[in-house]
Amino acid sequence: MQLIIKNVSKQYPGTLALDNFSAELTNGLYGLLGPNGAGKTTLISIITTLLQPTAGTVFYNGKPVGGRDYMRILGYLPQYPQFYQNFTAQEFLHYMAAMKGIRKKEARQRTAELLEQVNLTEHANKKIGAFSGGMRQRLGIAQAILNHPEILILDEPTAGLDPKERVRFRNLISRLSRDCIIILATHIVADLEFAAKEVILLKEGKLLKKASPLALQNEIAGKVWSMKVQEAELEQYMARYVIASAAISDGAYALRIISDKQPHENARPEQPRLEDVYLSYFGEPS
Repeated sequence: MQLIIKNVSKQYPGTLALDNFSAELTNGLYGLLGPNGAGKTTLISIITTLLQPTAGTVFYNGKPVGGRDYMRILGYLPQYPQFYQNFTAQEFLHYMAAMKGIRKKEARQRTAELLEQVNLTEHANKKIGAFSGGMRQRLGIAQAILNHPEILILDEPTAGLDPKERVRFRNLISRLSRDCIIILATHIVADLEFAAKEVILLKEGKLLKKASPLALQNEIAGKVWSMKVQEAELEQYMARYVIASAAISDGAYALRIISDKQPHENARPEQPRLEDVYLSYFGEPS
C-alpha cells in the first residue's frame, strides 16, 4: 500500500492553508502534529476527498484518489463526529455498515467485535443521545474501522477519552497499523511517542519534518534541561525559555526547559521526549 501526496497546495481567500506539501506513506502509523492553523485538517480533508486541492494530486497505489472504490478502503473519524441521537450504538454501526457496502451478516458480526474492542458492548442498545463525550468518541472510532480500511484517518481521536481508554485505543491502533496506513492528527503527543512509525510536523501549511520519533528526539539531544528555581525567579524563566513543565517540588519549581544553551550552571541535561520535540518547533516563551 502506498499513499503519495504530491505537491499539494490549498488556497483560500487570503490564506494559503497548504503550501506545496509532499509526502509518501506506506503501512504504519503516522502522527500529524502542528499548532492550530497549521493545515492539518485541510490536509486530512484533501486525502479524504472532502476538499479538492488548488494544486497537486494525491495518489493511492498509483491512481488519483476518489470514486467509490477509494471510499470503500477509507476509514475516517473527523474531529467533531456527528451522530444520529435516536439510534442505539448497534443501530448506528449497522447503518454505517450498510453505507459502506458491508453485507448484513458480516455487519452484525463486525459490529459485535468492534463494540467489544471499544468497550461499548454493555451499551449496545443505549441511544447515542444519552452517551457521554468519551463514549461517542469510542463509537466514532468503531465506525471508522468497520470496513477494515486500508487507509485510516483519525482527527483528534482521543479527545474525551480517559487514560484507561486512551491505552486501549493506542493498543488497537498499534495492531491495525501492521496492515494499513494510519494518519493520526492529535495534540496529545504521548499518543504517538511509542507507536508512530513517523511523525509529520506541519506549520503554516508547510512540511517541516517527517521522521521517526526517535530520530526527532535525537535531533534535540543536548537541548532539554531540568533545574529548580524559586517562585520569585519563575516568571523570568517563563519569559526567556520554552518551558515544557513546571511543578512545585520541595518549596521550589522544578522546570523542564527547552534551550539550545544551558540556561543555568545548575541545569542538568535530560533525555528528550516527543513532547519536547513539539515544543522545540512550535513552543514559544510564555
